[in-house]
Amino acid sequence: MPEPTAPHFILLRGLTRESAHWGDFVPQLQAAFPNARLTLLDLPGAGLFFRDTSPASIRGILEKVRMQALEQDSLSEPAVLIAVSLGGMVAWEWMLTHPQEIGGGILINTSLGSLSPFYRRLRWQNYGRLFAAAGNRDVEKREPALLELLSNHKENYPKIAADWIAIQKARPVGAGTAFRQLTAAATYCPEAIKPKPPILLLNSRGDQLVDPQCSEAIARKWQLELHTHSWGGHDLTVDDSRWVVAEIRAWIKNAAY
Repeated sequence: MPEPTAPHFILLRGLTRESAHWGDFVPQLQAAFPNARLTLLDLPGAGLFFRDTSPASIRGILEKVRMQALEQDSLSEPAVLIAVSLGGMVAWEWMLTHPQEIGGGILINTSLGSLSPFYRRLRWQNYGRLFAAAGNRDVEKREPALLELLSNHKENYPKIAADWIAIQKARPVGAGTAFRQLTAAATYCPEAIKPKPPILLLNSRGDQLVDPQCSEAIARKWQLELHTHSWGGHDLTVDDSRWVVAEIRAWIKNAAY
């Protein structure tokens, strides 16, 4: 394993999002770990691979993502995964199936179908808003509407919305990818086995998309460390990236991973 002060991080985004959506989080993480290697991987159907077809299962998505990592020689030493939501499910499967490749996992606002019901994994109160926003073909209306669901930091809305519109125009994620990713997330029910690598869970009390109880259920089942942000939304690295970086830094320093 690399030195604890300079691990190799692999970053995974969530539903219909790509590496560019990390925004300020990436330079802040690099500043906190100046000697660390950061590898940003895109899920199939998004980012550099927006023209590809996304598998409709977490295992299938993992196979594609892991192939990226192998092609980039990113698995020559155990990596610490930082993953959001759907990316957290991919990270969980990675730690279950290839534990020797992973030194630890930091999972943000994720859920497991084997532990939480569907109406908590995708909060039923916002079904209408989510599907209305996702189904809007006008990217300049869709991205701000999605941002209002994913973020609680309203002061940042104008800048972030402009960034997200530009990302979507450059590398559009199709409705088919969104549907297959949703199917993969909804049907992911891993076996009741605790992954071998150490895990830190982060969740947001203000998450409008995924009930924070989903992370609590994972922590309770396997006695995992869980830290909760008091007001952040689902996209916690957008709302308070400095808090996330501070939590990661403290965990890397103190955890014997």
